[in-house]
Amino acid sequence: MTQHPKFGAVCFDCDSTLTRIEGIDELARRGGCEAKIASLTEAAMSGAIPLESVYAKRLDLVRPDRAALAWLAVRYADEMVSGAAETIATLRRHGKAVYVVTSGLLQAVAEFARTLGLAPAQVHAVEVHLDVAGAYQGFNTGSPLCRSDGKAIVCRRIAATHGSVAMVGDGMTDLAARAGGAYVVGYGGVVHRDIMRQEADWYITGPSLTATLPALLTSEESRSDCGV
Repeated sequence: MTQHPKFGAVCFDCDSTLTRIEGIDELARRGGCEAKIASLTEAAMSGAIPLESVYAKRLDLVRPDRAALAWLAVRYADEMVSGAAETIATLRRHGKAVYVVTSGLLQAVAEFARTLGLAPAQVHAVEVHLDVAGAYQGFNTGSPLCRSDGKAIVCRRIAATHGSVAMVGDGMTDLAARAGGAYVVGYGGVVHRDIMRQEADWYITGPSLTATLPALLTSEESRSDCGV
């Protein structure tokens, strides 16, 4: 594991990182098409296939409406990973900007992020297009987060404002953020993937997200947090 710098910003994936569930799989289960989607999700997260090859296909099957997105936001909060709120609060106490950077659906992720004290401007996700009645009309195909390299693009933009950036997540799209200058902290507390253990700059196996703090804080910051 490489020595980590002092980070100006820390970005978190949402699904299987801040929350124990995968949102698209939950929506598929709710709509009765789980068997068609779960394998596509895992293939994309493990790097077997590029995210862009399955993104539209999964949403076309699920077609989440306003009610489904609101339901998912509640599910995210109900399944919040242990230590998530404490970790984010600690990072902010040390003056770090915190973002959620995910290929998840913006309306659900942003509402969930509010429970962690994060404003909509701190959430980068893919917006779902709805009609006036709240029915599914598609998604923002121009978002870089629909693609395998999307987190690299977003992290590069964040780094331009905040300097050194860390990306915390569980899958290949998080690992790809390194191309955008991010220091990658692999979180295996929900889903363990060998590629993340092997390739991440730092890898965490414990279930609590607070286990990422030694990688996200310098030794001086850690000591001051302990009151030393």
